[in-house]
Amino acid sequence: MKFYSTNNTQHTVSLREAVLHGLAPDRGLYMPVTIPKLPKEFIQNLGSLSFQEIAFQIAESLLKDDLTTHELRRMVEHTISFDAPVVPVDDQIATVELFHGPTLAFKDFGARFLSQMLAHFATQGNREITVLVATSGDTGSAVANGFLGVDATRVVVLYPSGKVSEIQEKQFTTLGKNITAVEVDGTFDDCQRLVKEAFLDAELQRELMLTSANSINIARLIPQVFYYFRAFAQLQAPANSVVFSVPSGNFGNLTAGLLAQRMGLPVRHFLAATNANDIVPSFLQSGHYQPRPSMHTISNAMDVGDPSNFVRMMNLFSGDRQKLASAVTGFAYTDDATRAAMRDVFQRSGYVLDPHGAIGYLALRIYLQQHPGVPGIFLETAHPGKFRDVVEQTLGKKIALPETLLRFLDGTKSTVQIKNEFTELKKVLLG
Repeated sequence: MKFYSTNNTQHTVSLREAVLHGLAPDRGLYMPVTIPKLPKEFIQNLGSLSFQEIAFQIAESLLKDDLTTHELRRMVEHTISFDAPVVPVDDQIATVELFHGPTLAFKDFGARFLSQMLAHFATQGNREITVLVATSGDTGSAVANGFLGVDATRVVVLYPSGKVSEIQEKQFTTLGKNITAVEVDGTFDDCQRLVKEAFLDAELQRELMLTSANSINIARLIPQVFYYFRAFAQLQAPANSVVFSVPSGNFGNLTAGLLAQRMGLPVRHFLAATNANDIVPSFLQSGHYQPRPSMHTISNAMDVGDPSNFVRMMNLFSGDRQKLASAVTGFAYTDDATRAAMRDVFQRSGYVLDPHGAIGYLALRIYLQQHPGVPGIFLETAHPGKFRDVVEQTLGKKIALPETLLRFLDGTKSTVQIKNEFTELKKVLLG
């Protein structure tokens, strides 16, 4: 399989180069030259397959020319060591819980798959790989824990000071070993910009084997396709009937859903559900893409003012906004609306939403009021315990924390603090 840059379809590279470099030299993101269509028999038999079997067939269809069956099976088995169960929440509304991995967030799927792939390529190249990642919360913890102790890899996590929850922060600042946490005086968008500058710096490219673990890396995106098929299999709904509501920040999750649809998953429609950072919903309505500094909200993992994967979504629809809008409807909600949804669902069903899943729920509820009789799934992207302060304040009650999170809270935070300047990040990377 070859992968092309979204900025130049004539620029193609191998899987190894796409994964190791993350970002194309022209600053485009890599996409597969061809998107294989899975057999109808596979789609029809999803309900009889295990999660690992589903994931392996999807991975093999995309990567069989680059990795052996043995290598792919090993990577899939390492990645899919926990389930993504579909849980009813309301009439016609269910959620797929993506937080049953080691850091209790959906990004565990992508981080674990990427760590295995990078370790494979690092062994081939006999060089240490430096994994550089910006996080607004869950990406940092998932990547840091996915790569912890992995041979020939060094991980540097950038995050905006004071803008992630305490538990999220502890999940990647207490690990040590091959993990370095860099606390940036700025926003997530500043962190993302610093990462992109690093990939374009000639000296860093000479001195380091630098790669990204953000959703700009195609190897992070591919395993996110897996759980759309798994969710559809569990719902057992008719073809072309299911609506997926996707809490969206950098839009990698929604891009993965659109890829799943292109590969043959019979999805009716997608909802792009955002907080006050409504750049994509506004674009879908007006046709004007206007990135801006991100706004801090209680759904902080979605506080993104210039979503990286927007270009991938547009690329899938040949740059045609109307075609994209026919597949995706955008919704945006305030913190007050998010809190109200969390209280409403808890009071009626006892289900505890995190502030990101709550936005996905809100969008789906409004859409289904306009389209009665349609089954819908929203993505619950993180365990509510990761946002304990917001959840407990909103619901007016204590929630139990999983033992996994309690262990992180006992750790001692250790970070490198820098200003929002590339020269300071460069010193950390070279130092």
